[in-house]
Amino acid sequence: MPRPLVATINIAALQHNLAVAKRNAPFAKVWAIVKANAYGHGLAQAVRAFAAADGMGLIEPDAAVRLRELGWSKPILLLEGFFDAEDVKLLAQYDVQTAVHCNEQIAILEQAKLQTKIDVHLKMNTGMNRLGFKPDAYRQAYARLRAIGMVGNIGMMTHFANAEYAQHPVLSLAEQLARFQHGSGGLTGVRSLANSAADMLHAVAAGDWVRPGIMLYGGTPGGKSAAEFGLLPAMTLTSEIIGVQDIEAGDAVGYGSRFVATQPMKIGVVACGYADGYPRHAPTGTPILVDGVKTRMVGQVSMDMITVDLSAIPGAGVGSPVVLWGKGMPIDEVAQAAGTVGYELMCAVAPRVRVEVAEVAEMGEG
Repeated sequence: MPRPLVATINIAALQHNLAVAKRNAPFAKVWAIVKANAYGHGLAQAVRAFAAADGMGLIEPDAAVRLRELGWSKPILLLEGFFDAEDVKLLAQYDVQTAVHCNEQIAILEQAKLQTKIDVHLKMNTGMNRLGFKPDAYRQAYARLRAIGMVGNIGMMTHFANAEYAQHPVLSLAEQLARFQHGSGGLTGVRSLANSAADMLHAVAAGDWVRPGIMLYGGTPGGKSAAEFGLLPAMTLTSEIIGVQDIEAGDAVGYGSRFVATQPMKIGVVACGYADGYPRHAPTGTPILVDGVKTRMVGQVSMDMITVDLSAIPGAGVGSPVVLWGKGMPIDEVAQAAGTVGYELMCAVAPRVRVEVAEVAEMGEG
């Protein structure tokens, strides 16, 4: 029999979340962001679920090729652009659009000798200070691209640092928008600005293309819960209780004896550990669902197992179903308890975890 740990990917939930993103920006096209193997959900599942998207965005050139092999015929955008001259040939061969964020990339394009035109999206650094040209250098970069014969359409893009906030004391969305307008005003080309948080909270930032990522998978970047935004969990990680221990006050649980019982307790052992992608740093108190009842993880996460408090679930025992995150146990709640974000949990699910695909979404809280 296979190990009981399963990640179930729900196609209908992915479709529903895409529809929410489109509804929030009715006049914009949608790049469905599928980097990191579609946030751990699988490119094959993404191609099926996001058929209504206008394009897909990701960062891995080989994954862009894989999308074509899976039958995706609509636009593909490399969000970090290409990494060397050989990638430019791949862009032309597979009809992949690319971000351009530095002078070194422009220089590669100036030296490339291709018969096929490549559409590019010039990235502006409006305060995130990762990739892109500063507003005052943007027009010069645009002019260099326009002078390259093999460059086709030139789009414009930036990335918001704090879109989940109405205001931010260091860098607000309004300030980033103002900087973008300063650098790109009067230039022609489609504009892509909004990530998931901006799509959900700032209609003014929609632009011509939005780039929803985490919201497509039923998570949020912060603020309100996914359920409050009408999003459904697309990944549910489930397992079972595989062992039970009855312990007394003063008994310890797990490596390092970090958890010590103050009273008699019933401890359940779950088939899931950090080698499966469960966060090793998750502390005692991290929520988990056993037999449909919310309880807590206790002790140190092991490579293959975690231990949970069954004291308030007297009927639970070996074979009892466990939801680590997903339907009934919001992934963002688990992530917050573990001091991380839902993005990381989704992307960290290990290859050894069995994946199943479901077709019908259940409405209700994640």
